[in-house]
Amino acid sequence: MSADPRPLTGEPLSLDLLNTRWMREGAVQDLLTDTDGLAVWLAANRLDADADAATLRHVLQARDALAAVVDGSLAEGAAAVDAVLAHGRIRATLSAEGPGELPEFRDGSWGPAWLAARNYLELLATAPDRIRRCAHGACILHFFDTSRNGTRRWCSMAACGNRAKASRHYARSKEA
Repeated sequence: MSADPRPLTGEPLSLDLLNTRWMREGAVQDLLTDTDGLAVWLAANRLDADADAATLRHVLQARDALAAVVDGSLAEGAAAVDAVLAHGRIRATLSAEGPGELPEFRDGSWGPAWLAARNYLELLATAPDRIRRCAHGACILHFFDTSRNGTRRWCSMAACGNRAKASRHYARSKEA
């Protein structure tokens, strides 16, 4: 399996799925063009699922649904997310460790897609205003703002934040 080429990883599962598309030198890159890329994404998120054509198809459906609600509107994209969520459910459990939840799927190939859609619901319930798209105009990455004051603007300060600062500096020096 090849290394994960994405510039931003480690975000919550739903946003990490959206971040399987990113910009490089003005062109959109897509990790999920084949099952090899799916295997990279599944491994990066420690998801125990087969990297097969059916799983890839379902994950792409979930990514499109999530993009519709994150980059569009809840009203427009809710039905698409619900269509993914219809393929699984949460079963309440009780174990020696206490109460818990166990996801169940009619078809295991829906597992990763369903988990990503479910994670988005959890983010909405936690802090919907912290679900963000990078403020750099040429970036399409998403992140969950965990900064203390909730003012994070960039997917990465080293990449997009630095480019923005460099652009502002160049503009100021050009004016002088």
